[in-house]
Amino acid sequence: MSAGRTVTGVWKGGYHCTIQAGSFDIEVDEPVEVGGTDLGPQPTDLFLSSVASCFLLALSHAARKRALDVDGISVEVTGRYDGLRFSAVHVRALVGVPDSELDRLVEAAERVCYVTNTLRTGVTLTTEAVAARP
Repeated sequence: MSAGRTVTGVWKGGYHCTIQAGSFDIEVDEPVEVGGTDLGPQPTDLFLSSVASCFLLALSHAARKRALDVDGISVEVTGRYDGLRFSAVHVRALVGVPDSELDRLVEAAERVCYVTNTLRTGVTLTTEAVAARP
């Protein structure tokens, strides 16, 4: 198996947990209106944030590789709920490059974005639970 990435999470009570990702601690919670304490973004927002940040950085990387002068990049990602999952995720990028460069830049970004590539091709998901011993 090739190299991968691992994050860890620890429950803090209620719907609150802390995720350690590299050297960063990320507080995750649910909004007050669904029983959380709103101490951090909810998991689905983190999922959409992963899509947004990865694609934005992929656009930046592709522009740098092409020596393009970029006048800003912003990304908006929207997930459409279908029960307990997203049935669709839409990425809208505003990229400050000439129109003549935009399509090729997006194609290059699509090739190197780990998160959107994972969503497009699917992934094998497994779960495992082990009894915690105090």
